[in-house]
Amino acid sequence: MRPSGESSTPTLTSQFFSLGPHAGSHRVALRAVVTVAVPLLLLWSLGRMEWSIYAAFSAFTSLYGRNDVHLSRLQMQALVGAALVASVVGGVAVGLSEHRGWLAVPCAALVAGVGSWLSDAQGWHPPGPLFLVFAFSACASVPSEPGDLPVALSVSAATAVLALVIGGAGAWWRVARRPDDAVRTRPRRSDHASVVRRHVVRCSAGCLVAGALATGLGIGHPYWAMVSAVVPLVAVDFSHQLLRGVQRVAGTLAGLVLAWALLSAEMPTLALICVVVALQAAAELWIGRNYALALVAVTPLALLMIHLMAPVPPGVLVVDRAVETVIGVAVGVALGWLTRPRSRPGTTPS
Repeated sequence: MRPSGESSTPTLTSQFFSLGPHAGSHRVALRAVVTVAVPLLLLWSLGRMEWSIYAAFSAFTSLYGRNDVHLSRLQMQALVGAALVASVVGGVAVGLSEHRGWLAVPCAALVAGVGSWLSDAQGWHPPGPLFLVFAFSACASVPSEPGDLPVALSVSAATAVLALVIGGAGAWWRVARRPDDAVRTRPRRSDHASVVRRHVVRCSAGCLVAGALATGLGIGHPYWAMVSAVVPLVAVDFSHQLLRGVQRVAGTLAGLVLAWALLSAEMPTLALICVVVALQAAAELWIGRNYALALVAVTPLALLMIHLMAPVPPGVLVVDRAVETVIGVAVGVALGWLTRPRSRPGTTPS
């Protein structure tokens, strides 16, 4: 028996270093690799790598529904894919304005709120609006022209459809090999209305505050602050928010070392695409096991995606990412603490 007074609750340190189960992450990694590699290689062959950002963000569709098969996966990925395409096109539309820097902040907050509500209501996995905010705000940060709108729509929609086809094929293959998985799961719905509302407010406020701070300070890529603010707020309770925030900062800082080395190598475009695909696979193999470890791959992956579209000096990208990650996580954790459920006198928190 455990001695009285000794807590069975895992400490922050033990949770930080713990590894979750593999849980078939290789299947998600394979889907993600194919969904990213095909459009990037096609755009490279056409000499249109400036369109790669549209494909890369819609490719995130393949990450959803790893625990679902048949209709439930199709429904989840179809809704997520449509939301990602809308985020990309909406971001390009904001990029038409010469005031896109400040205009993107409240618009990203709106995307965060709507995305959070959809995620909770439909039981998205992975949960939260992170990818929607990233897609919208990154595209909004790039100066665009009216002719970019149909291109963004076409490229992002085609990539999302590819993700649906690959996801459907993966579900069919999984059931063909293991008939016990043939149970047709239904889309999940959240019945925790108060949590849903709190997520919407938290994520919207986190984007607004972090985006305003980063933009006001004149940092070159404020969307990283907005994305980092959302990361801890997806968790329900403050202890997990704090854990996710610490993992985000630590994993990002470690990943920036690798990112700087890769960016400084000045590899040809085809080699960069191969590295992006490899990092995507590594990220998906680890994201469900240890978030900090996965960030070591996710961080250079994100920077290389930006570099493929519009090359920027490595030092600028690395410094911006580090500073904005700290700003965003600080805002997210602070909001999580301020909006945590309060227990009434004489009761214990649930």
